[in-house]
Amino acid sequence: MRQKISPRRYFFMGLAAMLCLLTFTPLSSWAVSGNNGGVASESQSAEAELNDISVHTTDLDDGITGVTGSVYIAASPKQVWAAITDYNHHKYFVPKLIDSGLISDNGREQVMFERGKTGILLFRKTVYIKLSLQGEYPKRLDFQQLEGDFKVYNGQWLIDAAPDGKGSILTFTARIKPDFFAPPMFVRKVQQHDLPMVLAAMKKRAESNFCDLHVAGVSDVNHSPKLPELDAVSN
Repeated sequence: MRQKISPRRYFFMGLAAMLCLLTFTPLSSWAVSGNNGGVASESQSAEAELNDISVHTTDLDDGITGVTGSVYIAASPKQVWAAITDYNHHKYFVPKLIDSGLISDNGREQVMFERGKTGILLFRKTVYIKLSLQGEYPKRLDFQQLEGDFKVYNGQWLIDAAPDGKGSILTFTARIKPDFFAPPMFVRKVQQHDLPMVLAAMKKRAESNFCDLHVAGVSDVNHSPKLPELDAVSN
């Protein structure tokens, strides 16, 4: 007698099949193309930029996913620091972020929040995270979830001088485990898709005139993640 397959099982079978397809989908296929020459050019430029970004994921114990990504930035470590600590403006230049901001700063520890969209294709979710951050300016910024939609979310941003002596290497490392249903394979695919866009956004921001203004305003900052507001620097 043929066994009846429940709708729930059909759903998970479809999910597994889709994830298998995504595993063999190159990152470049996510780039948006168009018939207009200018749009195509912009898309190809963005694709080339993403292809220059290295991202690796690993399966750790207890369902935790490890992720590491790095990018070369034609800017000083201080300019890169200004980009990654610009919490109040992340929502304006980091893809998929809906809201972000600095909650508190006691001189030793900062607390910030982010709310954004995650997922691929039909599987999307809005997530919230509140992070504690401590660092050594302008070399390292450690972060740890205080509350939010993850069972595990911690890691660090590392900023190193590039071998060419002109730019910087920005590296992001994290241990991630969502507090909602998401198989590790799915988490890996999301990170492989989203992290290059985040690193590309930080690169673009650090190489902009915006960060030049911020560096001028924090030249005397001690080893603290604190960064003045844009209005204060502009004035």
